[in-house]
Amino acid sequence: MELHILEHSLKVASIEKEGIQICTHGLIKLAFLASKTRCKFFSLTETPEDYTIIVDEEGFKELPQSEHISVADATWLALNVVSGGGNASNSQPIGVTKIAKSVIAPLADHNISVFMLSTYQTDFILVRERDLPMVMHTLSSEFTLLRVVNGETVAAHNLGVTNGFVKPKLVPRPIIHPLSSPSNMFCVTSLDPDTLPSVATLLMDVMFYSGGPKESGASSEDSSHIRFFSFSLIEGYISLVMDEQTTQRFPNNVLFTSASGELWKMVRIGGQPLGFDECGIVAQISEPLATADIPAYYISTFKFDHALVPEENIQSVIRALRTESMAQ
Repeated sequence: MELHILEHSLKVASIEKEGIQICTHGLIKLAFLASKTRCKFFSLTETPEDYTIIVDEEGFKELPQSEHISVADATWLALNVVSGGGNASNSQPIGVTKIAKSVIAPLADHNISVFMLSTYQTDFILVRERDLPMVMHTLSSEFTLLRVVNGETVAAHNLGVTNGFVKPKLVPRPIIHPLSSPSNMFCVTSLDPDTLPSVATLLMDVMFYSGGPKESGASSEDSSHIRFFSFSLIEGYISLVMDEQTTQRFPNNVLFTSASGELWKMVRIGGQPLGFDECGIVAQISEPLATADIPAYYISTFKFDHALVPEENIQSVIRALRTESMAQ
């Protein structure tokens, strides 16, 4: 298999809910008028706490300076596993569990923190730019390492890293963070970029106006229903993650679905903000799922992590993860 190191230099930022109106102009431009920018990698995820933005340096210029925006103290690079040498963007989603043992676990063993973004098309593993030498050293035995330069894929240099690393001692990874599962059922979908203008007004409403203050309090109908929406536009491909009720607002035949029309349930990781320095959080979740052969999407945000698993697997997933934690 090939591991592609994409050419985008990425920023990860949080926008407070009360500050979103300051950023709306730039975010609309990045999402709906990408041809007017030089941005090639943009992702916006809304949670009950905030909006998380993953964007390349060109796209970051579209956002204003504001006290409502917090930026992670690092430049991030995106890694992408490609099977069979094909273009990952044209393949079906492989799911984070398919790369749990080959990528996620080895990086955790070497104390390399990762930030995950699963999309309809593929999975992106974000690592700090300063960790790239260790990343390449760790994964070079399992993958053909390639870098994308000016749109062309070329062999990745080893950055002079040949020795001096101590083989890590493998230890179990207990699930040390609280887990919860909201009542929502979610869809992971996409749409043809050519149809984006026809649903732009609806998408803007979903992104910026459908939540509002009512989401911050417990609903009288269902207190475990949470606000979660993710939009990604990466190298021309659109990915959407939204709950089932939101998908029903879209016209028929606009959104792509899997042949089974699969619905996903969420496992939310973290009781307090997780931060960016702890290693192994993604591995703690994805390895047990991989062992059980349960597919999963995984979306990291500025404060918490989120795994999406097939609806029919949610109870066994929660049981397996909690059992794993108690066994340690």
